[in-house]
Amino acid sequence: MCRRTSLAPQIDEGFGVRGQVVDAMAPEMEAARRGAITTKGFELEAQRVAKLMRDKFDIGFLDVGGWDTHVGEGGAEGYLAGRFDKLGRGLAAFATEMGPVWRNTVVVALSEFGRTFRENGNRGTDHGHGSVYWVLGGAVRGGRVAGEQIQLTQATLFQNRDYPVLNEYRAVLAGLFGRMYGLGAAQQGKVFPGVRARDIGLV
Repeated sequence: MCRRTSLAPQIDEGFGVRGQVVDAMAPEMEAARRGAITTKGFELEAQRVAKLMRDKFDIGFLDVGGWDTHVGEGGAEGYLAGRFDKLGRGLAAFATEMGPVWRNTVVVALSEFGRTFRENGNRGTDHGHGSVYWVLGGAVRGGRVAGEQIQLTQATLFQNRDYPVLNEYRAVLAGLFGRMYGLGAAQQGKVFPGVRARDIGLV
């Protein structure tokens, strides 16, 4: 349909530029993944980790890449939504595999940085500061938003582009470790040096 309009050359040029940007950003996005598994492989890996934790270990970690959405992030559907779907499927598979042990389990899904609120020129978002941590499990006092919150307005955005850091993730983890493993302040300081633990009543 566009080819029958006078704007066809400009539209073609726009799609061509977009393709060049995607190609140019691909190495950076791959490097940001740091060899982590993709969301596509997360479900299987989550099941494997659940088996190990259920039978032998108390703590497990999985690093999942593919969240560097500088280009073509999408909304309710698209690149990012597809990855959230796979992340959700993996977390559900983990919970199922844990079986009865799930009632004593805490899972934290977090990123070390967030994304900007404003879309960039490539229909994606760039690196931001504040983010969201998901805490789930049979031992979690859930169904709520916990920690410090502020009203989202232009005045409260950090550098007028992204959410400020209100609940530092290492402090939140230290608070969780204190509750779950009975760690005192000195022990928490060894695990998270230079961080003051923050107990926000998640468990």
